[in-house]
Amino acid sequence: MREVFHQSLEDLQSRLVEIADLVTVSIDKATRAFATSDVGLAEEVIADDAKIDELAVALDEQAIEILARQQPVARDLRIVVTALRVSASLERMGDMSEHIAQLARLRFPERAIPKGLKGTFTKMGELDVEISRTLSELLRTQDLRLADAIRNADDDVDELHVNVFDKVLSDNWKGEATATVDATLASRYHERFADHAVAVAKKVVYLATGDWQIDEHDIPLAVEHQKELGHA
Repeated sequence: MREVFHQSLEDLQSRLVEIADLVTVSIDKATRAFATSDVGLAEEVIADDAKIDELAVALDEQAIEILARQQPVARDLRIVVTALRVSASLERMGDMSEHIAQLARLRFPERAIPKGLKGTFTKMGELDVEISRTLSELLRTQDLRLADAIRNADDDVDELHVNVFDKVLSDNWKGEATATVDATLASRYHERFADHAVAVAKKVVYLATGDWQIDEHDIPLAVEHQKELGHA
């Protein structure tokens, strides 16, 4: 019976990795669609978001069933609760990808990226894809050094997000109202995508260390703690 229980916990982790991998595909397609006005690619992202939602719901149902039937305690309980929270964040990351794709579809055949911001959004897209890939690997391995890498990349996204707002609010900005709205929305979606990834990284750190009080900037300290426990 105990072996079946632990198999269920391992299955939860595998499901999280599966969802994270789909989110990576989603953000990669969304950023490419946004950059190139590829409406076909945008439609794929929008349609495939339903799959991410379905998997997240199925994982939540499995986790709730484990809580009800097995009444886990200690680290086993942390695994189940963390899975529920991570699932919610991954689902929201998928939504951010979908929103970016919707902007690309809305402006087709024109490009959604306003003039003067192509380089900024290209970099933001690359960072979000990198963050998502790193997050999948973090969920797969629980290597807390990857959590630190996600936090650093998020700082870069935040900086670019501020740059977008500085640009559209400057006296030199000549974009029309629609371009201003598109820029601010897209920048916000990219920034929120990265923020959700950081939230997941914090939850994985909690799972590995049992310390929920940890701040994102203290992730390197958690790595040292993990080494002390013999898990790194």
